[in-house]
Amino acid sequence: MHGHEWDATDAARTAPGGTPARPEGDGHDGERHEGEHPGGEHRGGDHHGSERHEGEHPEGVLPEGVLPEGHRLVPLATALLQDDGLILHWSEDAEALLGYTSEEAVGSYAAQLLTDGGDRAEVLDLFERIMTGSGWSGVFPVRHRDGHKVDLEFRTYPIAGPAGTLLLLATASDTRALHAVEADLAVLDGIFGRSPIGMAVYDTDLRYARINEALARMNGVPVAAHLGRRISAVLPGINTAEIEQIMRQVLRTGKPVVDARSHGRVPGDPKRDRAWSASYFRLEDSTGRVFGVCSSIIDVTERFQAEARASRAQERLSTIAEATARIGTTLDLQRTAEELIEAVVPRFADFATVDLLEPVLRGAEPTPIPTDRTVTLRAVAVGENYETGLAHAVDVVGETSEYAPDRSYTQCLRSGKPLLRAQVDEEVLRGLVSSEDRVAPGMAAGIHSYLMVPITARGMVLGGSEFIRMRNPEPFTAADVALAEELVARTALALDNARLYRRERETALTLQRSLLPQEVHRTLGLEIAYRYLPSSVVSEVGGDWFDVVPLSCGRVALVVGDVMGHGIRAAATMGQLRTVARTLATLDMPPEQVLTRLDETASGIGEGQFATCICAVYDPLERTVQVASAGHLPPVRVAPDGTAERVDVPPGVPLGVGGVAFESIEFTIPEGGMVALYTDGLVERRGQDLDDGIDLLARTLSGPGRTLEESCDAVLAALVTDGTEDDIAMIMARVLPLPADRIATLPLSGGGRLPGKARRFTRATLESWGLSALTDYAELLVSELVTNALLHADAPRRLRLFRDRVLTVEVSDAGGQTPQLRPFAEQDEGGRGMFLVSELAQRWGSRLTRDGKVVWAELELPFGAK
Repeated sequence: MHGHEWDATDAARTAPGGTPARPEGDGHDGERHEGEHPGGEHRGGDHHGSERHEGEHPEGVLPEGVLPEGHRLVPLATALLQDDGLILHWSEDAEALLGYTSEEAVGSYAAQLLTDGGDRAEVLDLFERIMTGSGWSGVFPVRHRDGHKVDLEFRTYPIAGPAGTLLLLATASDTRALHAVEADLAVLDGIFGRSPIGMAVYDTDLRYARINEALARMNGVPVAAHLGRRISAVLPGINTAEIEQIMRQVLRTGKPVVDARSHGRVPGDPKRDRAWSASYFRLEDSTGRVFGVCSSIIDVTERFQAEARASRAQERLSTIAEATARIGTTLDLQRTAEELIEAVVPRFADFATVDLLEPVLRGAEPTPIPTDRTVTLRAVAVGENYETGLAHAVDVVGETSEYAPDRSYTQCLRSGKPLLRAQVDEEVLRGLVSSEDRVAPGMAAGIHSYLMVPITARGMVLGGSEFIRMRNPEPFTAADVALAEELVARTALALDNARLYRRERETALTLQRSLLPQEVHRTLGLEIAYRYLPSSVVSEVGGDWFDVVPLSCGRVALVVGDVMGHGIRAAATMGQLRTVARTLATLDMPPEQVLTRLDETASGIGEGQFATCICAVYDPLERTVQVASAGHLPPVRVAPDGTAERVDVPPGVPLGVGGVAFESIEFTIPEGGMVALYTDGLVERRGQDLDDGIDLLARTLSGPGRTLEESCDAVLAALVTDGTEDDIAMIMARVLPLPADRIATLPLSGGGRLPGKARRFTRATLESWGLSALTDYAELLVSELVTNALLHADAPRRLRLFRDRVLTVEVSDAGGQTPQLRPFAEQDEGGRGMFLVSELAQRWGSRLTRDGKVVWAELELPFGAK
């Protein structure tokens, strides 16, 4: 119509707020017709459209007289009719009330659709009167789609349509629902009006929306002075920040809070502190729309004070008894400080801190507090009874603060006497904190009473402990000071013991670390990774060790041991055994002989000094591992395909038992295979079988695809989840391919002149390796070693050249007698061979094998050679 298609929603635009404008002469001139509610107000609305009708409220606003959670929603049906009764618009609420869909209703005549034959004449007559401008509102029975009658309360609004046509807007609600709402409101009004308990309703901005006379009298403020204002504006003398924090929590979570205590002074009783118990629950309707918070409040001042007086003495005694059992259970500085906090919060203070001087934390001896220098303290423990909001007014654990010499805190430390501020205001707090920016957060948190007690032990100040009350309405008293001094004195002694032990532990750890390998040298044909973790228990310093010892001919010894016991003595014993084991291994002793000599050393150190140990020697040329154990856990072997299994090694007895022989076994590790040695701290856990830990280690190592470092990390992640009560030492070794230009072998068999053959082979090999500078020396060594084998062993077997950090020449034979340097005279024709080897070689030696021996000699590589 004239370029604008008019529909039923335009009728709702004729008045602000979505309520249709009421034309003059509609009959609503203050007279209430039958069935009309007083005031002519709507109750409910059509919540399905975009416009908001009269009586409907936005999200979070609590409408007066409407019950939230569990209240009955009153659907408001709307319909738009032509002047002949033809239905043009039919709302969703109309569908819900009468059963006719919009498609069924629109285009039908209302009288035919909604009435029986007997009522139709009355309806038509009423419709005609309404359309002539007389208007009508009241109750009328309407036929439901299924045939039964529904009593609806109507409001009718004749309105002007396009081109001057007359239309009728009708709204209707079920009278039964309206009566139920009235009953709910009557109950609510009765509760609010007659309850002796203070009751209040707050909107989502925590402003008073409704309050009963009981609470108004309790506060000493008229009801009207509450409405629309926050608690902090009405009652500035109570702990409003805490109260509103609780209400926000209830609004956010929907979980009720029961017996939340508040305290302070109200206008009705401005000279006396009072206490209240409040319960809060969230107000919401059945759709989940939140309106606000409701509270019920009772005055518990007298009961609170009586209970406090009666229990205070008993509580002090109980606090001391519990603190005595709780404080000082460990030799850890931080844990001891935390135990004091746990003993006093919340029963003694709402907030507490323990700060220690920096030298004390380093284990140094405390010194007197200087009079002319700042004092630096570190927060060791902080505790609170609830979310106090003091995070910006104190140091978090680990942070430091500096106090000027003239600060109250510094003067208190210097005197060693407690500092009590029973009443705290902004000026008092300014003299207590370390910086000005902490005053405002402290006051906002509600600090009203403060107590600081220096932590002193053996006449020296170690730090200070602060106690703060906020929610607890009682200020600190002289009796509280005495209690705090008793608790802090017990804590100070435990802290000083922990400080002394920390110094001893640091000494032991320093000794322990200095005795462990500082560097693991690269080994040709073997990749090595290792981990060492000290015990996570403060009081435990163990004697675990590991070592990687380079041997002749590219071989390497892997040693892992564990001294029984803890402390400096265990660490010192570990250092002795490691040094002896390293020395014995370099003498080319087989593992079982190394352990035999090591057992003798352990027996000679002192009574009760026992240790377990495992020694494995890897030969990269043969890819064999020879291993022996002295009461140690078995190695875990991993095949190239990822299959992992423990290696059954003769267990042996711990070192220090004495008089028991050790056995070794030998096995081969193919290229890509791996072996892991470890101490019991890795696999042993309290309440768990040791075999379970070894099985878990094997499962963790199984599977290909990880680097050696990744395997170490995976093992620690799987087996060390909550710390360990013992040290952990672990070595992993993986077999790598040997480069072809690093080893050359010549069988010494058959006829011919073997020394000459060996010399030619040596010259050709060294030239191909770029080591021609060593040819002359190497030829002489080879010639003497082969000749010596021919003369004294009668069966040279093999010449092998091996280039790693040095050039190694080794000759194996079938003899079982090791070569010796013998004195010789100038006229002697022989006996100079091994003497010449000793002069030419940087180092030489021999070792027995299962079928003979190997004699070897080493030459230092030229500078720059790799």
